[in-house]
Amino acid sequence: MQLLRFLTVGVANTLLTLAIIYLLMHLGVDYRVANAVGYLVGFVVSFVLNRNWTFAHEGHWVASLARWLVVAGVAYGGNLLTVVVLHQWLGVDARLAQLGGMPVYTLISYAGGRFFAFTPSPMSEETR
Repeated sequence: MQLLRFLTVGVANTLLTLAIIYLLMHLGVDYRVANAVGYLVGFVVSFVLNRNWTFAHEGHWVASLARWLVVAGVAYGGNLLTVVVLHQWLGVDARLAQLGGMPVYTLISYAGGRFFAFTPSPMSEETR
């Protein structure tokens, strides 16, 4: 059930992020700024939904936000490495290589959320 919730959040988050990016670009905002704003909003939305709905985390939000930032960074690094290897080393078209990096990001971020960012803290387990 958690994985299904995680994937639902991911799809909704992707659509929202793309909508923000495309809207800002349509309004004349530089594509790099639009990308940064879209991903920033996506990061926040992903954190809130995954923390509260996917993993129902009850620990301190600042600590889980810091851990989620680490998870997102590692997941993005895995995604980027996959895209570069597929495109530059194996000659896969850049658009298809982007698609190849998405499952890597998803798997790393799910595992990171499940086992690192949103795990119950030992203190919260004792007080239950």
